[in-house]
Amino acid sequence: MKRRVKEFVEIDEHVSLEELIGKLAEIRDSLPDECEAELRLRGDEIFGRRITISYFREQTDEEAELEKRYAEASREAKEKELERLQAELGVVCYAAPGKRGKLRIVA
Repeated sequence: MKRRVKEFVEIDEHVSLEELIGKLAEIRDSLPDECEAELRLRGDEIFGRRITISYFREQTDEEAELEKRYAEASREAKEKELERLQAELGVVCYAAPGKRGKLRIVA
């Protein structure tokens, strides 16, 4: 199952109105369906302002593969850490059947 990722498009503050309208129309036409696009004005007088458009898109196969690899490594690291802590404390935690996944602690 693929998940959606957030993508950003930034427009500099120094563009003419015609350029801005053209750029926004171009971006709108290139967005995927049901992308939940948002437009925000970000920044301040010191660092400058930018128009930021964010939208959701489907992950690429490469992004999904990377996320899968890192998710598995993270899960394995968490399991090892839990085992280490349980051994250190002499406590075993397991999901009690029928208890909606609540943990039961046995000393």
